[in-house]
Amino acid sequence: MSVIQKIRDKYAVVIVVVICLAIVSFLLQDAFFGKNSLIRRSTTVGKVNGEELEFSDYQQMIKTTEDRMRQGNNVLNDQLTEQARESAWNQFLSKQIMDAQYKKLGLAVTDEEIKDQFTGKNPSPIVTQQFTDEKTGQFDRARMQQVLASISQDKTGQMRAGLLQLEDYIAQSRISEKYLSLIKQAVYYPKWLAEKQIQDNGQLASISYVSVPYATIADSTIKLSDSELNSYINNHKELFKTEESRKVDYISFNVIPSAADTTAALKVLLEAKQELDTISNADVAAFINRNSDLPFYDSYVAKSALMVPQKDTLLSLPTGAVFGPYYDNNLIVFAKMIDRKLLPDSVKVRHILIATQNQQGGGLPDSIAKARIDSIERAVRGGADFKALVEQYTDDVRSKPTGGEYDVTPSTDFLKEFKDFALEKSKGTIGVVKTLAGYHLIEILDQKNIGQAVKIAYLAKPVAPSRETDSKAYAEANEFAAKNRDWKTFEKTIQQNGLNKRIADNLRPMDHTIPGIGQARELVRWAYDAKKGDVSNVFTFDNNYVVAVLTAVREEGTAALEDVRPAVEAEVRKNKKAAQIIEKIQSTASLDAVQKSTNQPLQTADNISFGTPFVASLGFEPRVVGAAFNKSWGTAKVSAPIEGNAGVYVLKVNAYQPSGQPQDPKSVSRVYEQSLLSALDQQLFSVLKKLSKIEDNRSKFF
Repeated sequence: MSVIQKIRDKYAVVIVVVICLAIVSFLLQDAFFGKNSLIRRSTTVGKVNGEELEFSDYQQMIKTTEDRMRQGNNVLNDQLTEQARESAWNQFLSKQIMDAQYKKLGLAVTDEEIKDQFTGKNPSPIVTQQFTDEKTGQFDRARMQQVLASISQDKTGQMRAGLLQLEDYIAQSRISEKYLSLIKQAVYYPKWLAEKQIQDNGQLASISYVSVPYATIADSTIKLSDSELNSYINNHKELFKTEESRKVDYISFNVIPSAADTTAALKVLLEAKQELDTISNADVAAFINRNSDLPFYDSYVAKSALMVPQKDTLLSLPTGAVFGPYYDNNLIVFAKMIDRKLLPDSVKVRHILIATQNQQGGGLPDSIAKARIDSIERAVRGGADFKALVEQYTDDVRSKPTGGEYDVTPSTDFLKEFKDFALEKSKGTIGVVKTLAGYHLIEILDQKNIGQAVKIAYLAKPVAPSRETDSKAYAEANEFAAKNRDWKTFEKTIQQNGLNKRIADNLRPMDHTIPGIGQARELVRWAYDAKKGDVSNVFTFDNNYVVAVLTAVREEGTAALEDVRPAVEAEVRKNKKAAQIIEKIQSTASLDAVQKSTNQPLQTADNISFGTPFVASLGFEPRVVGAAFNKSWGTAKVSAPIEGNAGVYVLKVNAYQPSGQPQDPKSVSRVYEQSLLSALDQQLFSVLKKLSKIEDNRSKFF
């Protein structure tokens, strides 16, 4: 007890402090590392008007989009993945922005409306498309009702899920139609405005004028200060809006095959070529497919369709001869003439396919299919209507709408047996051919331009950079990056060594590719993490190594002077020149006085229309056109000096005359309204998007 009492007496304060510190630490740990911690990384990909998109939800949307792309027989690659991300993001934007509009207007689609889109008198086009009879091209209401009735018996739930997805699609379509209908009903061009437009365009003006071009004053005489340029930007902010972007300069160290690499590739190719010289035509296909980077094309190519280097030399080769080596892009090639024959370069055929059973299912047993095609052949030879038989029997849905017709050329990608029959048989021939698809009854309708066609085998190998070549390029890039760690040194080294610097401008946060590099997401992400003037380490891309310097950081808002200096200088310089010219003109009592004071010729222009801002002799000068119809000047007075695009103008109207183009106010209103209505479908969402508060954080995740 005495020990415990001693601890209480001597260490009570210390113990209390330790306990307090432990409690504070526990609270801080929750604040900084808990579920809602201050430093926990946000999982919000973006926001639209306060509505958040979580990373997990975005990933699921991307996956759904990718699955849809796969259904179109697309193989996913970096480009398609990027498209899927953009599509999913735009889907989120559209839903949030448009749903807010629908809610504000009280728009909705009821269950009864959805039902009517299926079973009503006028079903939704989405429904009719899903249940259209392939043979008649008409909406099959009975089949739709049958499918809807069978959903209750679906144990897997897939049919119900598909129906819900279809209903959701129809609902979105219907509510969008309602919204657009309301907006379009507000489009109106009043009669009085149409009449004013007709009145304005009812006359043509003929003028005399003196033009003092800005080029009469040398640019070097106009002094510009940064304060003047910035003042111009601030007064014209709408002209200099900018989005968030980055600019980088970079040096690319390309991995190019050396002479030694070429020699090594040629040595391997020559060894294979010795075997190609002696191999029989029967074994060529297998040999080429084993040894060449160009697979064997077991068909003939018309002389006119042969698109290879050394074409004339190859066409003159005797059968069995080998020519080479020659270059075809990055390949070294030997070509062997396998065969040549006279073939038409175009054949029109028609056919009926009776499909046989295969691994994917469907089709008839072989014996039944053969018996059916033989029966059809006898009917055709007996005078039966070929097109009617196609409509009734063919399993080739692709050619069914054209009566079974195809155009075949030597280079067309058809089943080999089908193509051989079409090319080698004479016009009018009818016969049965078996392919992997089944039995075809083929009739040759026409043949054109019979000429030489060749079958050539290509033994090709790429000249790939060796490991040594690759290492050398990387070493050069690494040395450059190590010795040039700031922007100034980076630029100085480039100039001293005559290196080829490239520029990648306007890089957006979610960009994945850079012209001249290709897929370069890592570089884009670096540009958004780096500070202006930073030099990167070495980036490894396809066959090249890149070192970059961040040269511009642009935030969303008004452009900085350094990014738009040339354009701003041109405008401010023009304004200063205009002020000097106007001051020199002083009095505008007559055009003669202006002509003498400026030493510029008196000129004329006819047929000026108020509705057209172009003047034949002047170009785009809307202010001059407007001044020509200024009622306060009319034909009696000389205009005040007009600051135009190419110079300062003083004009006097000589006469007005009717345009000779009478118009009806209703027609003018209708044309304007139609143009606005057609633009609404394309531009409405863009306008709503600009009015929304959008926060895009995707670049932090990808």
